[in-house]
This record gives sequence, structure tokens and C-alpha cells, in this order.
Amino acid sequence: MTSLTTVLSQSATEPSAFGAIGDWAVSLMNFLGAPGVALLVFLENLFPPIPSEIILPLAGFTAGSAAGQFTWVAALIWATAGSVLGAYALYGLGAWLGHDRTVKLLSMLPLVDRDDIDKTIGWFNKHGYWTVFFGRMVPIFRSLISIPAGVERMSWWKFGLLTLCGSAIWNTIFVYGGFALGSNWEVLEQAAGWFQYIVIAVVASVILWYIVHKIRKARREHQAER
Repeated sequence: MTSLTTVLSQSATEPSAFGAIGDWAVSLMNFLGAPGVALLVFLENLFPPIPSEIILPLAGFTAGSAAGQFTWVAALIWATAGSVLGAYALYGLGAWLGHDRTVKLLSMLPLVDRDDIDKTIGWFNKHGYWTVFFGRMVPIFRSLISIPAGVERMSWWKFGLLTLCGSAIWNTIFVYGGFALGSNWEVLEQAAGWFQYIVIAVVASVILWYIVHKIRKARREHQAER
């Protein structure tokens, strides 16, 4: 049976184009098969530099090749299992930190008020379940959303169910997309890259607005004290 590395070398895109991480991911899937997808997605939850936007379409493309070692359905199941396990690992980290310790740490950050923290926590407690579900489909937040869920001790089984559903949707898009697109699977990675840039721009804008707002508020309070 032809290895995954050989299959990819015959495609329009060489594995080496993705650098060391991409080559390592390809080698791991070649060695472990579908369980390797689960391991990579699990690690991606903990170490964001491992890009699921490359791993998942690669898995789907490999499943559709003549030398595929697993089906796209198997890749999807293992990928979703890895997503849930990785999310629970970060949920556990949040639970270990706890509410009081997290609030104390956040209060030490410049320009962060206790009132802002309390409002954010209150909003999360009110909308947390939907936030976890949709957060699993948003770059950057896909992993981070598990931490506040653990901090606020969201119901562990509801957290797992919402993570499972959200991750299954995200994983299906990329795994089946890679399977259906074949050698053009990298189109998905490019589209996800643009989506991530948009998310980063929105987050940066919100942070900038918050900093400017807090600085202006501090100046007004300082002038009022004179």
C-alpha cells in the first residue's frame, strides 16, 4: 500500500510546503492512520500552532485517494473524538484555576476593572452554552472557550455534548471538504485562513476600543477629582 507521504507527493501540493509542522502531521497520520487524526486534533486544542485547517482537509483528501488507509467517516469520528478530549483537558484546567483565582489573576491586568470581569462572567453564565457551541466553529476561540466553561463549572455533560456537536460540524466541513475537493483541498485551508484574519481583526478592534475607552474614562475621573 502506498504511504500517505507518497500520495501527497503526487498531488499538486507538496507536504514540505507546510513546513516542519505539516510534514510531521503527515508522517503521524501515515504511521497511525485515523487515530493519528485524533491525536493531532487533540494536540491542536492544546497547542494552536498545529493547524486543524490543514490536518482535517489532509485527512479527507487521504481518505479519498486510492491509497487511503481510512475512510473520511473514520477520519471524522476520530477527529471529533480528539476535539472533545482536547476540550475536556482545557475544561479541567479552567476548573483547576477556579472562579476566585481567575478573577484575582485578571484583576492584576492593566486597565481591567473588577466590574468588567463580573459583567463578563455574568454574560458567560447567561449565554455560555451557546458560546461553547458556536465557539467550536471559530478560529482562536475553538480552544480557549473551554477554559471559562471550566472556570464557571458548566455542567460537564452539557459542555461535552455542545462541544461534540460544534466540533462535528466544523470537522465535517473540513474532512468531507478535503475528501470532495481531492487535490484541491488546500482551498479550504486558504478560506479558513481568511476567516481567521477576520476574527483576529475583530478581536484586535475590540481590544483597541476597550483600551481607548478605559484611558478616556481614567482621564475624566482624574479631571473630576481636581
